[in-house]
Amino acid sequence: MAPASLPVVLAVSGASAQPLAERALQLLLEDDQSVEMVTSRGAIGVWQAEMGLRVPSEPDAQERFWRERTGCMTGRLHCHRWNDQAAAIASGSYLTRGMVILPASMGTVGRIASGVALDLIERAADVHLKEARPLVIAPRELPWNLVHLRNLTRLAEAGARIAPPVPAWYHQPTTIGEMVDFLVIRVFDTLGLQLGSLQRWQGPVARAAADEASTP
Repeated sequence: MAPASLPVVLAVSGASAQPLAERALQLLLEDDQSVEMVTSRGAIGVWQAEMGLRVPSEPDAQERFWRERTGCMTGRLHCHRWNDQAAAIASGSYLTRGMVILPASMGTVGRIASGVALDLIERAADVHLKEARPLVIAPRELPWNLVHLRNLTRLAEAGARIAPPVPAWYHQPTTIGEMVDFLVIRVFDTLGLQLGSLQRWQGPVARAAADEASTP
């Protein structure tokens, strides 16, 4: 397994689910991780359209933006311009712990599956596949058509882990924030990172305990 000191590549493509990416960044920084972040041009547009937020495209300004928005000054954060294919993470000689695309649009999925790299996210993903490093893809789309399924299958066959952000209820979430944390933490479990606090499955709830709790 790669040493914990190696950076994690966090890629954010233009799919609805940007709050998952924001929370992932916050948890990574709180865990004192080193993060190489790429926010696609489409993702910047989604932030504006869905959240009314203007995410800067210039790397230094974007780093300040995320630091202020997450309120987290720990860890290391290095943002990249969406089309900077001369960035360090575009080279296989630059070592990383792994890469997570959260959320992953089906356009991004299709291009990576076809070996087409039009931006830095797609190039970095291709690098992780060719170097046999962990690549985790969290596709955000519903439902999946046959093209989506075949593209995801090709990526899985090439070595990627497919981790769609699918919720669960056994941890009995009561807020959207708790649901978001569950989704993000489970995605990063695939890299061997334990981020944040999560009530993990411990077996069925005892009926007697449940009955006792419901007794007035």
